[in-house]
Amino acid sequence: MSIVELENSVLKGKVNIPPSKSAAHRALICSFLSGGGKVDGIIDSSDMKATTGALEALKSGKEVINCIESGSTLRFIIPIAAALGKKVCFTGSGRLPERPIGEYIRLLEEHGVKCESNGFLPLKIEGKLKAGMYKLRGDISSQYVTGLLLALPLLNEKSEIVLTSPLQSKPYVDMTIKVLKDYGIEVEETENGYLVEGNQKYKVRDYSVEGDWSQAAFFLAAGAICGDVTVCRLDMNSTQGDKKIVDILRCFGADIETADNSVRAKKSELCGIEIDARDIPDMVPALSVIAANAKGKTVIKNIQRLRLKESDRVESVVSNLKKAGVNAYSTEDEIIIEGSDIQGAELNGFNDHRIVMAFSVLALTANGKTTISDAQSISKSYPAYFNDYNSLGGRANVIDNRQ
Repeated sequence: MSIVELENSVLKGKVNIPPSKSAAHRALICSFLSGGGKVDGIIDSSDMKATTGALEALKSGKEVINCIESGSTLRFIIPIAAALGKKVCFTGSGRLPERPIGEYIRLLEEHGVKCESNGFLPLKIEGKLKAGMYKLRGDISSQYVTGLLLALPLLNEKSEIVLTSPLQSKPYVDMTIKVLKDYGIEVEETENGYLVEGNQKYKVRDYSVEGDWSQAAFFLAAGAICGDVTVCRLDMNSTQGDKKIVDILRCFGADIETADNSVRAKKSELCGIEIDARDIPDMVPALSVIAANAKGKTVIKNIQRLRLKESDRVESVVSNLKKAGVNAYSTEDEIIIEGSDIQGAELNGFNDHRIVMAFSVLALTANGKTTISDAQSISKSYPAYFNDYNSLGGRANVIDNRQ
């Protein structure tokens, strides 16, 4: 366990953002299913270790697949293992065993796979997945849809995914379809879901993973609040939903400049706005600290699914904002934040990488020192985050406090 001590500072300069964690998961899986090719842009994060470890377990015939704390790994690999006819037990750590997988269990059992679970991990599966119609809600997790889209081309016949409610976080599914196409797999979008032909073959190729817009959001927020930051290695034509950070910052009133592969955010007078987080749930922690530095009220809507992330991110965001002297509260489906003077405080990282990174941005304008617990959680997605933060002028000191 570790804490990070932060003092107010100004971030200025350029930063090369790491490759997209979301795209990397998909590319690694497609490369594995193709049987060859390299994937460039895999960082040494725990989520990447989860996916590479899961694929190695499938390849070597191991009967236990440890997804560590990666929800993407778990939800993507379950149907792939079933499509390959594997007998395996899925396990995990952190909050992952608390995250429900009942929808998958129902779908797998309806399509020829025997499951042993209480609706959570551990999950044992046995049998081979069958083609057919897969009906599921679209408002639980887009990761279910992605997992099926990755697995269904391996089956012998055509399958259809039918969504019984509107799909949330659709940009993540759009990303999946793009990566699948890059590997030679065709998916047809329908009015209520997707059609996937069977007997498709993943194409062997080398793949370079694009930059991560989710991580870029933290540094762009820092620039807009009190600095001048240019984030490089970004694809302006990306399907990543979190690319919306550019438009949202402009709505806040931020001075934003875009180039072919970079975005620059400069200190600006920010004003509260209303944000629909339906398709960008991972960006809510970063948006919350921007709102805390904006004049007036910001309302972030459609946040229910944030309660089932690495932490209950609604509670994590609101409680930390309050500790820092910000007027913030939540309803069933909204977070409301009044721009305030930020006070240094002892904050809880909730063992959640996005909470730690977001509140390190809040610390930039705080009156007094800020400490955040669970600083080690950034290793889940961005192990070099505080190195990059300090290289821009930040004042972050990570202290290992293990006894």
